[in-house]
Amino acid sequence: MNSVKDRFLKYVAFDTTSDPKSETCPSTDKQRRLGEYLVEEMRGMGVEEVHMDENGYVYGALSANVADANVPRLALIAHMDTSPDMSGTDVKARIISDYDGGEIVLNSVLGIAMSPKMFPALTAQKGKDLIVTDGTTLLGADNKAGIAEILTLAEYLIENPDVKHGPIRIAFTPDEEIGRGADLLDLKRLNADFGYTVDGGELGELEYENFNAASVNILIHGTNIHPGSAKGKMKNALLIGMELHQMLPVFENPAFTEEYEGFSHLNDFSGSVESAEMHYIVRDHDREKFEQKKALFTEIESFLNVKYGAGTVEMSITDSYYNMKEKVLPHFHLIETAKRAMEEADIEPLIVPIRGGTDGARLSYMGLPCPNLFTGGQNFHGKYEYVAVQDMEKTVEVLKGIVKAYAQKS
Repeated sequence: MNSVKDRFLKYVAFDTTSDPKSETCPSTDKQRRLGEYLVEEMRGMGVEEVHMDENGYVYGALSANVADANVPRLALIAHMDTSPDMSGTDVKARIISDYDGGEIVLNSVLGIAMSPKMFPALTAQKGKDLIVTDGTTLLGADNKAGIAEILTLAEYLIENPDVKHGPIRIAFTPDEEIGRGADLLDLKRLNADFGYTVDGGELGELEYENFNAASVNILIHGTNIHPGSAKGKMKNALLIGMELHQMLPVFENPAFTEEYEGFSHLNDFSGSVESAEMHYIVRDHDREKFEQKKALFTEIESFLNVKYGAGTVEMSITDSYYNMKEKVLPHFHLIETAKRAMEEADIEPLIVPIRGGTDGARLSYMGLPCPNLFTGGQNFHGKYEYVAVQDMEKTVEVLKGIVKAYAQKS
């Protein structure tokens, strides 16, 4: 049986960066290469109904080995892509065995290191075997750790038929990092009653609340006149953009928020006197506050168009996903079962709101209640990303506990 560590190290060798500018699915062909590898691996170990569809979604299944037809069908889901925030090309993962709790030099040539002073969570990793980057790429624990954990569970169940389980459905999605992971997932093919995304962070995380999310795209039309004769004529799109941003609450941005606090984040701002573009993401766990944040943008648009002339500011606001809590609460057994499985594995459950979103948020609104489980990875989307081998092994142990528990339900 392959170890979760060995699987993970194979998967991170595949560059699967997604591309938000692409209109295809998957957004990058290189995601298909990992999908093809997973298809062959799954078939080789005996997973059933293995298939990769035309959109790059990978499916598999394990038939129940219990007689009760009422045992629920459980889906386990992870995503194949990595964030475009940092390169995923030529990942050079290495293992820090028996981490001593001190500074980890990722790249001595470039002077890149991390320590508990920078990342206090490292303190809890002392004595574990950490998989880290060389400081030039992200690692890919988000979410290749989840894939490795799900398939290690699948192989364990296949090789140990005495372990009772109900029907297991497996899905690996493309493009989660650019908000499209659930878009074309075929729920009829998946054929599950509910599931878990295995896409969380530190040991013990269990998440069933996430942000409501929207994107705000703004185009500002200015008028460029030679500054020597601009009085009463120039309309500087950049300055109008700066004014717009200053009309938002100062402390409602990511640098000042945590836990359940929402924000409006200016993601990028570019342009000239003649024309400028601004792109915001808006987030809040509370639906009412979320709607208020969007309404404020609309009010600002109206105000600036009165001040500078109709059509100066063009704004579009698009909802991305909603808080899954509303859809998960009627199926709270998902949370209770996961908590018990963690406690049986000597893990303290850490129930926290996701300050972001997962495929599970969208899937919950598509009819598949789907909270999120930890993978053990931390510092996602950057060069300081790492995962502890022992924490990945604990995830597999928790997944075993969950499928055993549902085998007993009817």
